[in-house]
Amino acid sequence: MTSKTIVLTGASDGIGAASARQLAASGHRLILVGRSPEKTRAVAADTGAEWFTADFARLDEVRELAASIADAVGDTGIHVLANNAGGIFGDQTPTVDGFEKTLQVNHLAPFLLTNLLLPQLRTGHAAIINTSSVAHRLFAKLDVDDLDNRKNFSANRAYGDAKLANVLFTKSLHAKFRGEGLTSVAFHPGTVQTNFASDSSTVMRLVYRTPLRHLLLISSEKGGRNLTWFVEGTPDETWISGEYYDERVLTRRVNPRIEDAALAEALWQRSAELVGIPAA
Repeated sequence: MTSKTIVLTGASDGIGAASARQLAASGHRLILVGRSPEKTRAVAADTGAEWFTADFARLDEVRELAASIADAVGDTGIHVLANNAGGIFGDQTPTVDGFEKTLQVNHLAPFLLTNLLLPQLRTGHAAIINTSSVAHRLFAKLDVDDLDNRKNFSANRAYGDAKLANVLFTKSLHAKFRGEGLTSVAFHPGTVQTNFASDSSTVMRLVYRTPLRHLLLISSEKGGRNLTWFVEGTPDETWISGEYYDERVLTRRVNPRIEDAALAEALWQRSAELVGIPAA
């Protein structure tokens, strides 16, 4: 297997940490990103990876992260960017940047990071893998004019909207950059036994923190293997660029709005405006 330079966010815990350990066995160059220095350092020590920390609830840290990664990869570029960081949060307390936290951590921050790394992604003819969720189908009611859900907030809707944004972002990446050699895919990793939802007051927190998790959830290792499958796969052979998968299965059980090209473009333009970058 050809060695790849892989940037993996959300790598300090859960499926990101599991995938990092799996990928290390194949000799890839791993660049891990996590919020916790202690946890990220520990995974990096286990895998021989390079590592950086950034809190995606702070866009200044995302910008610093992008600059650090660009310096680290130099002329070699990036072959895979796995946007895996995310979570569901319990209230509307805004981030320091003024955005609802679920929206920022799950969508605006990876949108910004991906765009800032476009030169390195182009050099590596990269695959961009976005960890989404079945929540995009169950809860989303995305309104581009109210991405923060100020009018009708619930934690589940905020998460569903952010996960729908992940899929729409994937569609836009494919539409805008496939001709330049970039590919993109979004996937639901399975409902995994992790610390997901630990900062939330939603009913999902109960599922993740009670014995129900043994009946309803899969292991971090299995979820990590699903992520690893996309990272190590060959675009348009292993998986199809621009599509959404449920675990490793190309599925049509989706929110029909993922096929709304006008919505995807409106989301891109609005996201670029919010994070302060030129719209592609």
